[in-house]
Amino acid sequence: MQLTEKPIHYLRELLHSGEITAKQLVTSVFERIDEVDAQVGAYITLNKEEAFKAAERADEMLKQGDARDLLGIPIAVKDNISTKGLRTTCASKVLENYVPAFDATAVAKLKEAGAIIIGKTNLDEFGLGSSTENSMYKATRNPWDLSRVPGGSSGGSAAAVAAGAACGALGSDTGGSVRQPAAFCGIVGLKPTYGLVSRYGLIPAAPSMDHIGPMTHDVRDAAILLQTIAGPDGQDPTSGRMQPENYEAALTEDIKSLVVGMPAELIEEVEDAEVKEALFGMANVLESLGATVRKVSLPHSKFAVACFYLLAACEVSSSLASLDGVRLGSRVFEAEDTVTMFSKTRGLMGKEAKRRILVGTAALSGQYRKTHYERAQKLRTLIKTDLAEALDECCVLLLPTAPSAAFPLGHKVDDPVAMYQSDVFTSVANLAGIPALSLPCGYTKEGLPLGVQILGRPFDEVSVLKVGHAFEQGCSMAARRPKLEVGTSD
Repeated sequence: MQLTEKPIHYLRELLHSGEITAKQLVTSVFERIDEVDAQVGAYITLNKEEAFKAAERADEMLKQGDARDLLGIPIAVKDNISTKGLRTTCASKVLENYVPAFDATAVAKLKEAGAIIIGKTNLDEFGLGSSTENSMYKATRNPWDLSRVPGGSSGGSAAAVAAGAACGALGSDTGGSVRQPAAFCGIVGLKPTYGLVSRYGLIPAAPSMDHIGPMTHDVRDAAILLQTIAGPDGQDPTSGRMQPENYEAALTEDIKSLVVGMPAELIEEVEDAEVKEALFGMANVLESLGATVRKVSLPHSKFAVACFYLLAACEVSSSLASLDGVRLGSRVFEAEDTVTMFSKTRGLMGKEAKRRILVGTAALSGQYRKTHYERAQKLRTLIKTDLAEALDECCVLLLPTAPSAAFPLGHKVDDPVAMYQSDVFTSVANLAGIPALSLPCGYTKEGLPLGVQILGRPFDEVSVLKVGHAFEQGCSMAARRPKLEVGTSD
């Protein structure tokens, strides 16, 4: 196994013991990027010069006995999260030349912990998609099978980690965009509780449902990254007051007497036999470790994906209004008047972004506000109530992450309704703002990874990570890596 495919906690020990240097590790990552990224397409922008400077500083600090968890660890960042002095495009031509003057709080915390930012990863434009085919630059491919999607919208981050082209990554999750690509690429992805990780510096899609979360090789690494980026932030008005815990120290394999719920209504929606087998296989493993598994009811969950896409479109319509060529973003100058300039500038956006803006604008207009938007908000409250009641009975809930394994490139890109169904199991956690962790739980007959997600009570990431870690230790699926043939990029 390549050095860059090793988990962060293993690399941390090598760095602190002096067996490797940060410069060697960063060199290994960029060599791996040179080998595979021409095929995978995980990155939009690389940060090579600054990364090597940071590695030199990290090596000096390591020699002085600096014991920070992430010192010298190369991390990739999704390209809708602001990075000071490093282009942040949201995979859109509208922001093609945008270079932020500040770091997102999550990025600033990574840097404070000694992490080295190696580049910005590809995504569906503005985070609007489930396959990373809606990028205005390129489509990202799944390292397990280059003919398939890596999931979305954090597909670049997932593919980079899975391919060993990053030791860990940040993604963003509005309706499943950390967890679904994690499942498709056979890695771990965590959507924290809303407010636990600051959204400051995350370019918004649907602000009431946007989250920043870690994407890693295993659950322990997710815990390490989470305890680094979590915590209150006065620059984010939606930030919670909860202080981050030592999530890594809380990981144990003891889940005896813990109650795990399986939502009956959503499990009835599982049509893929291999997904269902992986789900129940994970439940059996948890029972063998001493947990109690029982069915619970989420009666309104069958409406979640429709509710999510209506509300998300309304928020997208508002969030992207500033990208008009005047306040922010690129401007098309060849226009005879202001209205035409607005229209041509917005014309730089891709089909999916335009679709969401149009749907959201319509749903917020006139009578449709009451019949669509306000009803969807009431339904969101019912879904949150269902989840709260289920989590009163159980410590965590178990669900598939996606309805299937990774699907072929181009298979759903022209069928938005089919694409939206990719979020049928993930969107409930965003509507409620509760933590949800996806981790590998099986493989198809073709060798493609499958993921199951663990949902928990608000701010109870400890239980979610603890259950995920116990399962991971019980079956060792996190050790598998894709067999990616290497080439050389230009």
